[in-house]
Amino acid sequence: MRIAGVNIPSEKRVIIALRYIYGIGPERAQAVCKNAKVKESVRVKDLTPDQEEALRAAVGDYVLEADLRREVSQGIRRLQEIGSYRGYRHRKRLPVRGQKTKTNSRTKRGKKMIIANKKKVTK
Repeated sequence: MRIAGVNIPSEKRVIIALRYIYGIGPERAQAVCKNAKVKESVRVKDLTPDQEEALRAAVGDYVLEADLRREVSQGIRRLQEIGSYRGYRHRKRLPVRGQKTKTNSRTKRGKKMIIANKKKVTK
């Protein structure tokens, strides 16, 4: 089955399968199922054509996939252009939300680099 340009797996339950769409998490998947009047426990392969259309209509109410990715990237680009602190952190590829970086944020900063000790000057 295809929703919002994404092939969702047919063997999984509807509430889980909807999460394969960028922009739909647990809460939104639950809301979509409720709006479409589809039981969350039903497998995607067991949906009727009417239920599939109802799901597509319910998902159509949200900004998803390419449009959402574009919105997020435009927001980040705007922060960088106005020179805000958050934009600066995005540009430097550092954590944006106040996390400490002395010991953590290895995924952002890359592999650990070993720096040689300075030679101690003796008097």
